[in-house]
Amino acid sequence: MIAIVFPGQGSQKPGMGKELVEASPEARDVFRRVSDAVGFDVEKLCFESDEETLRQTQNAQIALFACGVAAYRALEARLPDQRVGAMAGHSIGEYPALVAAGVFTLEEGARLVRTRGDLMARSGQERPGTMAAVLGLERDLLEEACREVEGIAVIANDNCPGQLVISGEVEAVRLAGLAAQAKGAKRVLPLNVSGAFHSPLMEVPAREMGVALRQATVSPATAKVYSNVTSEAVEDVASIPALLERQLSSPVRWTESVQHMIRDGVDTFIECGTGEVLCGLIRRTDKSVRTMAVQDLASLEAVATGG
Repeated sequence: MIAIVFPGQGSQKPGMGKELVEASPEARDVFRRVSDAVGFDVEKLCFESDEETLRQTQNAQIALFACGVAAYRALEARLPDQRVGAMAGHSIGEYPALVAAGVFTLEEGARLVRTRGDLMARSGQERPGTMAAVLGLERDLLEEACREVEGIAVIANDNCPGQLVISGEVEAVRLAGLAAQAKGAKRVLPLNVSGAFHSPLMEVPAREMGVALRQATVSPATAKVYSNVTSEAVEDVASIPALLERQLSSPVRWTESVQHMIRDGVDTFIECGTGEVLCGLIRRTDKSVRTMAVQDLASLEAVATGG
């Protein structure tokens, strides 16, 4: 069974999606409709912006959303008979996954993503925080390290075995990183982010996001969608707005999500959007599965022809 997965913040890069838009009418249509929905030129943002502009939360999120859905629609047009059994996304990637599965319309998804990006960017200014990747330390030891420091520091992402991310107040994250190294972490890498995503510092924007989510229309999913919050397939689409609200201040349980998709029969993962970050995380979780990525014309052709 095939799963389509969509990357999160950090995968954005200048020129993202350009080749797909030039080669695929379906991808071009996605960018046009997303631009119309949010009221500015997302194609220009993706194709002409520099790294610093794209790194800004409000820009990165809508760019990743548009590029992810565009890559999926381009692939779908090449493989109309291919059945997809599962969808998932890492953090912001959950939104293109829900659009691809038919839960949200493209326009509704775009508007929600713009709101999410704006709220998270503002929160990072009003209540500064940061994140850091911790490599080579068991989860329980990292949880201990976070508990030992004053202030807010929590595990925000469980990406794959040996790769966790902590999030919280700037000084607390720094001290938790030092405590993690004392407990045997191989490396602690500060991340260039604008806020303490997936931590209690995001509770205020999460509540504000919940207002927008509760106004959204949800439709039955065409494939199983796996939630970052629970790591399981969503049983009732009516629960999705509440799960997405919780997602902002809850850990991304990516390792478990991948394991549960494999348990449920997935043997092939196709990453749609830009980069191959998720492919790498999935291979580190289970080397027996097949991973591919669609991010440009060459990779689209390779995946469409079974490469």
